[in-house]
Amino acid sequence: MTTATQPRGRARTADRPAAGRSERLRRATRWWPLPMLTLLFTVPYGALPLPGLLDGPIGSPGNLQLLALCLVFGGLATGYDLLLGRTGLLSFGHALYFAAGTYVTNTVMLEAGLPFAVSALLGLLAGVALSTLLGAVALRVGGIGFSMVTLAFAQAASILVQRDPGGVTGGEEGRAAPADRLPASLVGIDHTANLYWIALAYLVVVLVVVQWTVRSPIGRVWEGIKENERRVEVLGLRPYGFKLAAFVLAGTLAALGGIVYLLLTGGATPRTTTSDFTLSLLVMVVLGGSGTRWGPMVGGILYTWADQRLGDLAGSGTVAALPSVVRVPLSQPLFLLGTLFVVVIYVLPGGVVRLPARLRAVRPSRTAADPEEVSAS
Repeated sequence: MTTATQPRGRARTADRPAAGRSERLRRATRWWPLPMLTLLFTVPYGALPLPGLLDGPIGSPGNLQLLALCLVFGGLATGYDLLLGRTGLLSFGHALYFAAGTYVTNTVMLEAGLPFAVSALLGLLAGVALSTLLGAVALRVGGIGFSMVTLAFAQAASILVQRDPGGVTGGEEGRAAPADRLPASLVGIDHTANLYWIALAYLVVVLVVVQWTVRSPIGRVWEGIKENERRVEVLGLRPYGFKLAAFVLAGTLAALGGIVYLLLTGGATPRTTTSDFTLSLLVMVVLGGSGTRWGPMVGGILYTWADQRLGDLAGSGTVAALPSVVRVPLSQPLFLLGTLFVVVIYVLPGGVVRLPARLRAVRPSRTAADPEEVSAS
Protein backbone atom coordinates (compact mmCIF):
# COMPACT_ATOMS: atom_id res chain seq x y z
CA MET A 1 0.00 0.00 0.00
CA THR A 2 1.27 3.47 -0.93
CA THR A 3 0.20 6.85 0.34
CA ALA A 4 0.28 10.19 -1.41
CA THR A 5 -0.06 13.51 0.31
CA GLN A 6 0.00 17.10 -0.92
CA PRO A 7 1.83 19.67 1.23
CA ARG A 8 -0.33 22.45 2.68
CA GLY A 9 2.03 25.14 1.45
CA ARG A 10 1.74 23.94 -2.14
CA ALA A 11 -2.09 24.00 -1.99
CA ARG A 12 -2.10 27.54 -0.62
CA THR A 13 0.35 28.66 -3.29
CA ALA A 14 -1.91 27.17 -5.98
CA ASP A 15 -4.89 29.09 -4.61
CA ARG A 16 -3.12 32.45 -4.71
CA PRO A 17 -3.15 32.96 -8.51
CA ALA A 18 -6.89 32.22 -8.64
CA ALA A 19 -7.55 34.67 -5.81
CA GLY A 20 -5.39 37.28 -7.53
CA ARG A 21 -7.25 36.87 -10.81
CA SER A 22 -10.59 37.21 -9.01
CA GLU A 23 -9.45 40.40 -7.30
CA ARG A 24 -8.16 41.92 -10.56
CA LEU A 25 -11.42 41.03 -12.29
CA ARG A 26 -13.40 42.67 -9.49
CA ARG A 27 -11.35 45.86 -9.75
CA ALA A 28 -11.62 45.93 -13.53
CA THR A 29 -15.41 45.65 -13.43
CA ARG A 30 -15.87 48.06 -10.52
CA TRP A 31 -16.54 51.04 -12.77
CA TRP A 32 -18.65 49.28 -15.40
CA PRO A 33 -21.70 51.56 -14.77
CA LEU A 34 -19.79 54.52 -16.27
CA PRO A 35 -19.31 53.00 -19.75
CA MET A 36 -22.87 51.69 -19.57
CA LEU A 37 -24.16 55.19 -18.79
CA THR A 38 -22.11 56.59 -21.67
CA LEU A 39 -23.58 53.97 -24.00
CA LEU A 40 -27.13 54.79 -22.88
CA PHE A 41 -26.47 58.50 -23.35
CA THR A 42 -25.45 57.96 -26.99
CA VAL A 43 -28.50 55.82 -27.86
CA PRO A 44 -30.37 58.71 -29.62
CA TYR A 45 -27.48 58.97 -32.08
CA GLY A 46 -27.57 55.26 -32.92
CA ALA A 47 -28.95 53.73 -36.11
CA LEU A 48 -28.33 50.11 -35.16
CA PRO A 49 -31.36 47.87 -35.80
CA LEU A 50 -32.29 45.31 -33.17
CA PRO A 51 -34.66 42.88 -34.91
CA GLY A 52 -37.07 41.21 -32.54
CA LEU A 53 -36.28 43.67 -29.75
CA LEU A 54 -37.18 46.95 -31.41
CA ASP A 55 -38.82 48.06 -34.65
CA GLY A 56 -36.37 49.92 -36.83
CA PRO A 57 -33.21 51.79 -35.75
CA ILE A 58 -32.62 52.10 -32.04
CA GLY A 59 -32.48 55.91 -32.28
CA SER A 60 -35.85 56.35 -33.99
CA PRO A 61 -38.46 58.45 -32.13
CA GLY A 62 -40.75 55.48 -31.47
CA ASN A 63 -37.96 53.38 -29.99
CA LEU A 64 -36.65 56.29 -27.93
CA GLN A 65 -40.14 56.73 -26.49
CA LEU A 66 -40.25 53.06 -25.51
CA LEU A 67 -36.75 53.11 -24.06
CA ALA A 68 -37.55 56.26 -22.09
CA LEU A 69 -40.59 54.57 -20.56
CA CYS A 70 -38.41 51.57 -19.67
CA LEU A 71 -35.93 53.86 -17.90
CA VAL A 72 -38.69 55.67 -15.98
CA PHE A 73 -40.20 52.44 -14.71
CA GLY A 74 -36.77 51.05 -13.94
CA GLY A 75 -36.23 54.05 -11.66
CA LEU A 76 -39.74 53.82 -10.23
CA ALA A 77 -39.29 50.13 -9.34
CA THR A 78 -35.92 50.93 -7.73
CA GLY A 79 -37.55 53.56 -5.54
CA TYR A 80 -40.38 51.21 -4.62
CA ASP A 81 -37.85 48.60 -3.53
CA LEU A 82 -36.80 50.97 -0.74
CA LEU A 83 -40.02 49.85 0.93
CA LEU A 84 -40.33 46.23 -0.17
CA GLY A 85 -36.76 45.00 -0.45
CA ARG A 86 -34.88 47.28 1.93
CA THR A 87 -37.33 47.94 4.79
CA GLY A 88 -39.75 45.02 4.43
CA LEU A 89 -42.86 47.19 3.90
CA LEU A 90 -45.39 45.86 1.39
CA SER A 91 -47.29 48.91 0.14
CA PHE A 92 -50.23 48.56 -2.24
CA GLY A 93 -50.63 52.31 -2.68
CA HIS A 94 -47.34 53.45 -4.19
CA ALA A 95 -49.08 54.45 -7.42
CA LEU A 96 -50.78 57.26 -5.49
CA TYR A 97 -47.57 59.30 -5.21
CA PHE A 98 -46.62 58.69 -8.83
CA ALA A 99 -50.08 59.94 -9.84
CA ALA A 100 -49.75 62.93 -7.49
CA GLY A 101 -46.69 64.14 -9.38
CA THR A 102 -48.47 63.69 -12.70
CA TYR A 103 -51.88 65.13 -11.83
CA VAL A 104 -50.78 68.03 -9.63
CA THR A 105 -48.22 69.21 -12.18
CA ASN A 106 -50.71 68.97 -15.05
CA THR A 107 -53.60 70.54 -13.12
CA VAL A 108 -51.52 73.51 -11.96
CA MET A 109 -50.46 74.22 -15.55
CA LEU A 110 -54.03 73.92 -16.82
CA GLU A 111 -55.94 75.69 -14.06
CA ALA A 112 -53.43 78.20 -12.68
CA GLY A 113 -51.58 78.82 -15.95
CA LEU A 114 -48.18 78.51 -14.29
CA PRO A 115 -45.10 77.46 -16.29
CA PHE A 116 -43.89 73.88 -16.21
CA ALA A 117 -40.94 74.43 -13.86
CA VAL A 118 -43.12 75.94 -11.12
CA SER A 119 -45.85 73.36 -11.66
CA ALA A 120 -43.34 70.51 -11.48
CA LEU A 121 -41.97 71.85 -8.20
CA LEU A 122 -45.50 72.01 -6.77
CA GLY A 123 -46.15 68.46 -8.02
CA LEU A 124 -43.01 67.23 -6.29
CA LEU A 125 -43.94 69.00 -3.06
CA ALA A 126 -47.40 67.46 -3.28
CA GLY A 127 -45.82 64.02 -3.45
CA VAL A 128 -43.67 64.80 -0.40
CA ALA A 129 -46.61 66.15 1.61
CA LEU A 130 -48.96 63.33 0.63
CA SER A 131 -46.46 60.57 1.41
CA THR A 132 -45.63 62.20 4.75
CA LEU A 133 -49.28 62.54 5.78
CA LEU A 134 -50.49 59.14 4.62
CA GLY A 135 -47.31 57.38 5.71
CA ALA A 136 -47.66 58.81 9.21
CA VAL A 137 -51.11 57.22 9.40
CA ALA A 138 -50.43 53.92 7.63
CA LEU A 139 -47.27 53.13 9.61
CA ARG A 140 -49.23 53.15 12.87
CA VAL A 141 -50.06 49.55 12.01
CA GLY A 142 -47.79 46.81 10.71
CA GLY A 143 -47.83 43.74 8.55
CA ILE A 144 -50.95 43.10 6.48
CA GLY A 145 -52.71 45.98 8.24
CA PHE A 146 -50.20 48.42 6.76
CA SER A 147 -50.73 46.96 3.29
CA MET A 148 -54.51 47.25 3.59
CA VAL A 149 -54.35 50.87 4.77
CA THR A 150 -52.13 51.88 1.84
CA LEU A 151 -54.51 50.04 -0.51
CA ALA A 152 -57.49 51.90 0.96
CA PHE A 153 -55.81 55.28 0.43
CA ALA A 154 -54.92 54.39 -3.16
CA GLN A 155 -58.44 53.18 -3.95
CA ALA A 156 -59.96 56.35 -2.49
CA ALA A 157 -57.68 58.50 -4.63
CA SER A 158 -58.46 56.43 -7.73
CA ILE A 159 -62.21 56.86 -7.19
CA LEU A 160 -61.74 60.58 -6.63
CA VAL A 161 -59.84 60.95 -9.90
CA GLN A 162 -62.44 59.02 -11.88
CA ARG A 163 -65.32 61.03 -10.36
CA ASP A 164 -63.67 64.14 -11.85
CA PRO A 165 -64.55 66.69 -9.12
CA GLY A 166 -64.86 70.15 -10.64
CA GLY A 167 -63.61 68.83 -13.97
CA VAL A 168 -59.96 69.09 -12.87
CA THR A 169 -58.94 65.45 -13.39
CA GLY A 170 -60.71 64.64 -16.65
CA GLY A 171 -62.34 61.50 -15.27
CA GLU A 172 -61.73 58.27 -17.15
CA GLU A 173 -60.30 60.14 -20.13
CA GLY A 174 -57.65 62.05 -18.21
CA ARG A 175 -56.34 65.44 -19.35
CA ALA A 176 -53.72 66.33 -21.91
CA ALA A 177 -50.84 68.55 -20.88
CA PRO A 178 -50.94 72.11 -22.29
CA ALA A 179 -48.25 72.29 -24.95
CA ASP A 180 -47.95 76.06 -24.58
CA ARG A 181 -46.88 75.67 -20.93
CA LEU A 182 -44.20 73.08 -21.64
CA PRO A 183 -40.66 74.00 -22.76
CA ALA A 184 -40.43 74.06 -26.55
CA SER A 185 -37.47 71.67 -26.41
CA LEU A 186 -39.73 68.99 -24.89
CA VAL A 187 -42.67 69.18 -27.29
CA GLY A 188 -42.94 67.36 -30.60
CA ILE A 189 -41.54 64.22 -32.13
CA ASP A 190 -38.36 66.02 -33.11
CA HIS A 191 -37.42 66.43 -29.44
CA THR A 192 -37.95 62.83 -28.34
CA ALA A 193 -34.22 62.53 -27.66
CA ASN A 194 -34.48 65.27 -25.01
CA LEU A 195 -37.25 63.36 -23.26
CA TYR A 196 -35.12 60.21 -23.39
CA TRP A 197 -32.22 62.02 -21.71
CA ILE A 198 -34.55 63.34 -19.01
CA ALA A 199 -35.75 59.78 -18.34
CA LEU A 200 -32.13 58.61 -18.18
CA ALA A 201 -31.31 61.42 -15.74
CA TYR A 202 -34.24 60.38 -13.55
CA LEU A 203 -33.01 56.80 -13.44
CA VAL A 204 -29.49 57.92 -12.49
CA VAL A 205 -30.83 60.20 -9.74
CA VAL A 206 -32.90 57.38 -8.26
CA LEU A 207 -30.02 54.90 -8.35
CA VAL A 208 -27.63 57.38 -6.70
CA VAL A 209 -30.11 58.39 -3.99
CA VAL A 210 -31.10 54.80 -3.21
CA GLN A 211 -27.53 53.50 -3.05
CA TRP A 212 -26.38 56.44 -0.93
CA THR A 213 -29.17 55.98 1.59
CA VAL A 214 -28.87 52.19 1.69
CA ARG A 215 -25.16 52.45 2.52
CA SER A 216 -25.72 55.18 5.11
CA PRO A 217 -26.46 54.51 8.81
CA ILE A 218 -30.19 54.88 8.18
CA GLY A 219 -29.93 52.19 5.53
CA ARG A 220 -28.43 49.80 8.06
CA VAL A 221 -31.34 50.50 10.36
CA TRP A 222 -33.75 49.74 7.50
CA GLU A 223 -32.00 46.41 7.04
CA GLY A 224 -32.35 45.71 10.75
CA ILE A 225 -36.06 46.57 10.65
CA LYS A 226 -36.56 44.17 7.78
CA GLU A 227 -34.73 41.36 9.58
CA ASN A 228 -36.06 41.89 13.12
CA GLU A 229 -37.89 45.07 14.10
CA ARG A 230 -38.08 44.08 17.76
CA ARG A 231 -34.30 43.85 17.96
CA VAL A 232 -34.04 47.42 16.62
CA GLU A 233 -36.33 48.56 19.43
CA VAL A 234 -34.18 46.76 21.98
CA LEU A 235 -31.19 48.76 20.74
CA GLY A 236 -33.02 51.95 21.73
CA LEU A 237 -34.11 53.07 18.26
CA ARG A 238 -37.65 53.94 17.17
CA PRO A 239 -38.46 52.00 13.98
CA TYR A 240 -41.46 54.23 13.23
CA GLY A 241 -39.33 57.25 12.33
CA PHE A 242 -36.98 55.26 10.14
CA LYS A 243 -39.85 53.57 8.33
CA LEU A 244 -41.50 56.94 7.75
CA ALA A 245 -38.25 58.26 6.26
CA ALA A 246 -38.17 55.32 3.81
CA PHE A 247 -41.84 55.85 2.97
CA VAL A 248 -41.42 59.58 2.28
CA LEU A 249 -38.25 59.10 0.24
CA ALA A 250 -39.89 56.40 -1.90
CA GLY A 251 -42.98 58.59 -2.36
CA THR A 252 -40.86 61.59 -3.36
CA LEU A 253 -38.95 59.58 -5.98
CA ALA A 254 -42.28 58.25 -7.28
CA ALA A 255 -43.69 61.79 -7.60
CA LEU A 256 -40.58 62.85 -9.52
CA GLY A 257 -41.10 59.88 -11.84
CA GLY A 258 -44.72 60.94 -12.34
CA ILE A 259 -43.55 64.33 -13.58
CA VAL A 260 -41.20 62.71 -16.10
CA TYR A 261 -44.01 60.36 -17.14
CA LEU A 262 -46.24 63.38 -17.80
CA LEU A 263 -43.66 64.73 -20.25
CA LEU A 264 -43.33 61.37 -22.01
CA THR A 265 -47.03 60.67 -22.44
CA GLY A 266 -48.24 64.25 -22.79
CA GLY A 267 -51.00 63.99 -20.21
CA ALA A 268 -52.38 62.51 -16.99
CA THR A 269 -54.40 59.28 -17.13
CA PRO A 270 -56.35 57.52 -14.35
CA ARG A 271 -54.48 54.27 -14.99
CA THR A 272 -51.61 55.60 -12.89
CA THR A 273 -53.88 55.88 -9.84
CA THR A 274 -55.08 52.27 -9.71
CA SER A 275 -53.88 49.50 -7.42
CA ASP A 276 -53.13 47.46 -10.56
CA PHE A 277 -50.39 49.96 -11.29
CA THR A 278 -48.78 49.27 -7.91
CA LEU A 279 -49.13 45.52 -8.50
CA SER A 280 -47.19 46.02 -11.72
CA LEU A 281 -44.41 47.66 -9.67
CA LEU A 282 -44.45 44.68 -7.33
CA VAL A 283 -44.07 42.31 -10.29
CA MET A 284 -41.18 44.42 -11.63
CA VAL A 285 -39.30 44.25 -8.34
CA VAL A 286 -39.83 40.50 -7.88
CA LEU A 287 -38.99 39.83 -11.53
CA GLY A 288 -35.67 41.61 -11.30
CA GLY A 289 -34.72 40.66 -7.74
CA SER A 290 -35.98 42.39 -4.60
CA GLY A 291 -33.42 43.85 -2.22
CA THR A 292 -30.59 43.84 -4.77
CA ARG A 293 -28.69 46.76 -6.24
CA TRP A 294 -29.68 46.40 -9.87
CA GLY A 295 -32.57 43.91 -9.72
CA PRO A 296 -35.55 46.33 -9.46
CA MET A 297 -34.14 48.46 -12.28
CA VAL A 298 -33.67 45.42 -14.52
CA GLY A 299 -37.15 44.15 -13.65
CA GLY A 300 -38.76 47.51 -14.42
CA ILE A 301 -37.02 47.77 -17.77
CA LEU A 302 -37.79 44.18 -18.79
CA TYR A 303 -41.42 44.34 -17.69
CA THR A 304 -42.09 47.62 -19.51
CA TRP A 305 -40.40 46.41 -22.69
CA ALA A 306 -42.28 43.10 -22.57
CA ASP A 307 -45.59 44.86 -21.90
CA GLN A 308 -45.18 46.99 -25.02
CA ARG A 309 -43.71 44.36 -27.31
CA LEU A 310 -46.08 41.56 -26.30
CA GLY A 311 -48.98 43.94 -26.86
CA ASP A 312 -47.74 44.51 -30.42
CA LEU A 313 -47.30 40.75 -30.89
CA ALA A 314 -50.83 40.03 -29.65
CA GLY A 315 -52.31 42.37 -32.26
CA SER A 316 -50.08 41.29 -35.13
CA GLY A 317 -51.23 39.53 -38.27
CA THR A 318 -49.02 36.55 -37.46
CA VAL A 319 -51.01 35.76 -34.33
CA ALA A 320 -54.31 36.46 -36.10
CA ALA A 321 -53.51 33.77 -38.70
CA LEU A 322 -52.97 31.06 -36.08
CA PRO A 323 -55.60 28.45 -35.15
CA SER A 324 -58.08 29.65 -32.53
CA VAL A 325 -56.74 27.29 -29.84
CA VAL A 326 -53.38 29.11 -30.06
CA ARG A 327 -54.59 32.54 -31.20
CA VAL A 328 -56.90 33.21 -28.26
CA PRO A 329 -54.28 32.95 -25.46
CA LEU A 330 -51.57 34.63 -27.53
CA SER A 331 -53.86 37.58 -28.30
CA GLN A 332 -54.01 38.43 -24.58
CA PRO A 333 -50.92 40.46 -23.50
CA LEU A 334 -51.66 39.87 -19.82
CA PHE A 335 -51.67 36.12 -20.40
CA LEU A 336 -48.29 36.34 -22.09
CA LEU A 337 -46.88 38.54 -19.33
CA GLY A 338 -48.22 36.25 -16.63
CA THR A 339 -46.76 33.17 -18.30
CA LEU A 340 -43.41 34.89 -18.68
CA PHE A 341 -43.45 35.95 -15.03
CA VAL A 342 -44.27 32.43 -13.78
CA VAL A 343 -41.51 30.91 -15.90
CA VAL A 344 -38.90 33.40 -14.68
CA ILE A 345 -39.88 33.02 -11.03
CA TYR A 346 -39.80 29.22 -11.32
CA VAL A 347 -36.43 29.11 -13.08
CA LEU A 348 -34.84 32.08 -11.21
CA PRO A 349 -36.40 32.34 -7.74
CA GLY A 350 -34.12 35.25 -6.80
CA GLY A 351 -34.97 37.26 -9.90
CA VAL A 352 -33.28 37.83 -13.24
CA VAL A 353 -30.33 39.55 -11.57
CA ARG A 354 -29.36 36.21 -9.98
CA LEU A 355 -28.79 34.60 -13.40
CA PRO A 356 -25.00 35.20 -13.56
CA ALA A 357 -24.49 33.68 -10.11
CA ARG A 358 -26.54 30.63 -11.05
CA LEU A 359 -24.58 30.18 -14.26
CA ARG A 360 -21.35 30.27 -12.29
CA ALA A 361 -22.76 27.74 -9.82
CA VAL A 362 -23.59 25.17 -12.49
CA ARG A 363 -20.29 25.62 -14.33
CA PRO A 364 -18.05 22.62 -13.78
CA SER A 365 -15.36 23.59 -11.26
CA ARG A 366 -11.98 22.05 -10.82
CA THR A 367 -11.44 20.86 -7.30
CA ALA A 368 -8.02 20.41 -5.77
CA ALA A 369 -7.17 17.35 -3.74
CA ASP A 370 -7.39 17.64 0.03
CA PRO A 371 -3.90 18.15 1.45
CA GLU A 372 -4.59 15.53 4.11
CA GLU A 373 -6.34 13.08 1.83
CA VAL A 374 -4.81 9.64 1.91
CA SER A 375 -5.23 7.40 -1.09
CA ALA A 376 -4.55 3.69 -1.02
CA SER A 377 -3.81 1.44 -3.92
